[in-house]
Amino acid sequence: MAGEGKVLRALVVEDREDDALLLVRLLQREGYAVRWRRVDGREALREALEGEPWDVVLCDFRMPGFDARQALEVVRAHDPDMPFVVVSGTVGEDVAVEMMRAGANDYVMKDNLTRLPAAVTRELREADERRARRWAEAQLRRLSLAVEQGPGIVIVTNAEGRVEYVNRRFTEVTGFEPQDVVGTPAYLLAEPLDPSARAALQEALGSGAWWRGEALARRKDGSTFFAVFTVSAVREPDGRVVHHVVIAEDVTPLKEAEARERELRRKLERQLGRLKALRTVDIAITASLDLRVVLDVILDQVTTELGLDAASVLLRDGGPALRVVAARGLGEERTRPVAAAGEVGRAVLGGERVQVSDLREASGTRERALAEAGFVGYCALPLVAKGTVLGALEVLSTQRLPEDPEWWSFLDALAGQLAVAVDNARLVEGLRRANLELQLAYDATLEGWSRALDLRDRDTEGHTQRVAELTVRLARAVGVPEPDLVHVRRGALLHDIGKLGIPDGILLKPGPLTEEEWAVMRQHPEYAYRWLSGIEFLRPALDIPYCHHERWDGAGYPRGLKGEEIPLAARIFAVVDVFDALTSDRPYREAWSQEEAVRYIREQAGVQFDPRVVETFLELVARGEWP
Repeated sequence: MAGEGKVLRALVVEDREDDALLLVRLLQREGYAVRWRRVDGREALREALEGEPWDVVLCDFRMPGFDARQALEVVRAHDPDMPFVVVSGTVGEDVAVEMMRAGANDYVMKDNLTRLPAAVTRELREADERRARRWAEAQLRRLSLAVEQGPGIVIVTNAEGRVEYVNRRFTEVTGFEPQDVVGTPAYLLAEPLDPSARAALQEALGSGAWWRGEALARRKDGSTFFAVFTVSAVREPDGRVVHHVVIAEDVTPLKEAEARERELRRKLERQLGRLKALRTVDIAITASLDLRVVLDVILDQVTTELGLDAASVLLRDGGPALRVVAARGLGEERTRPVAAAGEVGRAVLGGERVQVSDLREASGTRERALAEAGFVGYCALPLVAKGTVLGALEVLSTQRLPEDPEWWSFLDALAGQLAVAVDNARLVEGLRRANLELQLAYDATLEGWSRALDLRDRDTEGHTQRVAELTVRLARAVGVPEPDLVHVRRGALLHDIGKLGIPDGILLKPGPLTEEEWAVMRQHPEYAYRWLSGIEFLRPALDIPYCHHERWDGAGYPRGLKGEEIPLAARIFAVVDVFDALTSDRPYREAWSQEEAVRYIREQAGVQFDPRVVETFLELVARGEWP
């Protein structure tokens, strides 16, 4: 039986109830469970169509005031795929053909109604096929729009790898129009892969997998850009490859950002190394009055940190000559008395730095001898202490000296320390004074770092200086000993130095961070610890950069410390940091009033903050001594 118990929702357009029942019974005899309704006019038909879903419309050709042509218009306006079968015995074959051309699906004569169940079954099947085809076509249109207008580059090749299609994004990024590349081998659109990557690509495509990798893609103007490619094969059911699909993304901005981040890290490491070198020199000056020991330490730092091949210290000896008192990278014959002439003489007599880009082009006797020894870059720096030139520091390289201003600034700093060391070897009081100046230089360097951090994130500009001063004030009120306050201040200045390791795309993101981005952000205390722990004089200041995001209740990071496990300096700073953040404008909110911020800190005592620190903070507020 055609129906086999299938529910059939039939809308019968017929003016006679008996004729409608006849059609329904025919369908029921063929196994259909018929749910039906009879209508005999335009409005009734429209109302029925809109009121509930129907599987088929069975329509008499002619009724009083209404006919099949009019009914067909109403049905097609509602659903172009609805099966529409005309049932009549009053018209000829020419009218039946006309109705079929107008959009009817079949025409059954009343004297041959046995055809009706088969016709309905066939039309139901064909209607399903039409709907499926329309759905597939709509899906194809959506897919086409997504591919054509999507943000990624899409290339489709034939099985031999020749380009058949490229989307709009491909043209926008590369400059190639479709007609420029269709028919050409796809591999011509990128620089050749290295052998291992090419082998991995061929293996993946041969095994039915997909391949993902980076390569340099070509633009029409001859330039290249970094792209990440994903290549997969399109196969027929029998496994035969008919196409390859290549999806590419221009990652040049990401590569450039990574390069900037690497350079920033290298710069930070250089600065930390040089600060450590300054500290090493400082310790040598402080710990020893033996000038030879101090000079050895300084020359080690000069050659190691600045990548120089040789260096020497020449001091005035009361006569016309200079005496080489220490050297690195020069043979013994170079350590004899030197006349105060040539470039080193100019530096000593003029009191200014003298640089020679290429010793091979110099004319002086000493300079020619150094060139013959293989040196190219040369500089002599006067050692000036208290307005007096004590001698000179010579530095040499087998290459030209760099042009980096920071490199020269560090060399000047080492020369300055060297002059101080020479002078202090003659005068102990000068040593103590120089040591104090050096400590101030450290703090100035730290303040410079803190300002650089604030400038990186302009939303917090000035924050570091404010919290440093307020933290010292609160620490003093809590009872931190005066000698320890310098470490508290340094720790506050460096509290966010670890954020130098956080990519700009996360640190400066205007909207909320994802869980993955928060995981990266929460690493900045670890970065601070990793970078600063190797600098001995900063170790007492590490508590704040490393622990200022810990909470009294243990819910903080990076280590989840709780209560008094958290260093006191970090507990003090946490209150100041939150107070300053709440009372400062941010792009995403206006600053809170002082009263609101104080209320929040009071509420968080014993939760986020140390209750004892909060109590002291509130006392300062009550006395009008805050901020």
